[in-house]
Amino acid sequence: MILKGNFLYTPELGQLTIREQEYLVVKDGLVVDIYKELPKEYAGEQVIDYGNAIILPAFNDLHIHAPQMVNRGVGFDQELLPWLETYTFPLEARYKDMDFADRSYKRFLNRLWAYGTMRFSAFGTLHKEGTWHLMELTEQSGMSAYIGKVNMDRNSPDILREETAASLADTEELICRCNEQLKNVRFILTPRFVPSTTAELMTGLGKLGEKYNLPVQSHLSENRSEVAWVKELHPDIPTYTQVYQDFGLMRPGQTIMAHSIYLSDAEKETLKERHVMLAHCAQSNADLSSGIMPLRRNLEMGLDCCIASDVAGSHTVAMNRHLAMSIEVSKLNWLSHPEEAALTLPEALYLATKKSGSFFGKVGSFEPGYEFDALVVETDDVDGKLPRNPFERLELFVYDGDDRDIKVRYCRGKEVKKPFDLKDNL
Repeated sequence: MILKGNFLYTPELGQLTIREQEYLVVKDGLVVDIYKELPKEYAGEQVIDYGNAIILPAFNDLHIHAPQMVNRGVGFDQELLPWLETYTFPLEARYKDMDFADRSYKRFLNRLWAYGTMRFSAFGTLHKEGTWHLMELTEQSGMSAYIGKVNMDRNSPDILREETAASLADTEELICRCNEQLKNVRFILTPRFVPSTTAELMTGLGKLGEKYNLPVQSHLSENRSEVAWVKELHPDIPTYTQVYQDFGLMRPGQTIMAHSIYLSDAEKETLKERHVMLAHCAQSNADLSSGIMPLRRNLEMGLDCCIASDVAGSHTVAMNRHLAMSIEVSKLNWLSHPEEAALTLPEALYLATKKSGSFFGKVGSFEPGYEFDALVVETDDVDGKLPRNPFERLELFVYDGDDRDIKVRYCRGKEVKKPFDLKDNL
């Protein structure tokens, strides 16, 4: 496959590469290279010419709650813990109903597709069959994902509290099903967070991670009340980070921890040493009054960070909006912390494409050998009367673009069409 257009990607943090009106060659789903002039060996091959459109790496969202998409925007006058009790847990209990799960998860996948997220790491619910259905639907969609069955055996409503042994047995069954039957979906261990998982359950999940060499996703230091609660539950363990580590749930290079706002320097050193991916969810942290992650400081310390949505802690799955929000929040943070420079657009793009894509392998860039995940984006130029350069078109899309601007979506070198035909057009 040969494409012609304006390619924008970020090989390094803050380094934006723009290749205008050049040719990108894809073979077996991988980028061969980008050329100013098409090499003779490709003469006569069909070229897909996207004109003045910009072509970006597709977005990767490493922290999202699939069942909560239908609840986005609801309940944000509350903070995290009461919001979970009032809105999130009652909704997630409904996923025992497979008809509801089917309808909701199809909407979830259609909306991700619409806004250009081709890969993601998602929390399901604690329901084994509902989570398996999400995995099957994702496989059918043409996208790629890590998906986990949520584990909860304490401090949860009765409708969402598991027996520890059953939780572990259901988790292992899904791990084996996923390994045997799915190609583009991988299982990820998903303890909801420390307050909802007993020591016995966390120990068992840690052993499953070791047995099957699995990644882990959870929440870390999102809210001050949550941090204090963890300290009450585990007074013998110095920090929230250490709890996960002690139970084998801080797997080196295979762990995503969302939020990570209230961390000590010692915790950050541990996270750095273990190459834990910190998912920065700026919109969620604003919506639920949680706080502001010191993103610049974390990047300068060498921590692995990416930008994620945390729907429905945030109100949209649109990753372009999360780039914009991350930049805007960093500017507000800079006003009170002038030593922490605000995030730039090229940096934000890197954190939502190549950096987040690294959790999947060589994903999120147009460098040779990378899997070809891409969005073809056209922004309004007033019928050609207001020409914009490629960077300006990128700005327009990040700050005010929507699904109508994305004309074509690719994942692993293949065009991905709208996954499911639903009456409500989602």
